[in-house]
Amino acid sequence: MDWDSIKDLLGLTNYWVAIVLMMSGFYIVIAQDNLVKKVVGLNVFQVAVFVFYISMGKIDGGSAPILKEGIEIYSNPLPHVLILTAIVVGVATTALALALVVRINHSYGTIEEDEIQSIEHEEEDIA
Repeated sequence: MDWDSIKDLLGLTNYWVAIVLMMSGFYIVIAQDNLVKKVVGLNVFQVAVFVFYISMGKIDGGSAPILKEGIEIYSNPLPHVLILTAIVVGVATTALALALVVRINHSYGTIEEDEIQSIEHEEEDIA
């Protein structure tokens, strides 16, 4: 491998981190039966999307969009602003999800998905 190809791979580090985080969060959501762990997996997935989106908004050599003499390349601030909004929405979604987990725990006495499904099937068989 020559230096240029190594440099290209290192330049994509943000994207590789986003992919690893995304697949980790996706695996947690699918593999875990605990509802709190599923919420954590969704948050990991969400952070991966944030990292990916912010990485796309950065331009090499770009500066903040402040008009100043001698600066010709600017980075777009829109992805960062959108991610700030997404973080607020993500916190609210997490709070709602955890509130639902608490309600599920009060109703069923567990937060394990397979136990909740077995309780549901028992109730269907009785009815």
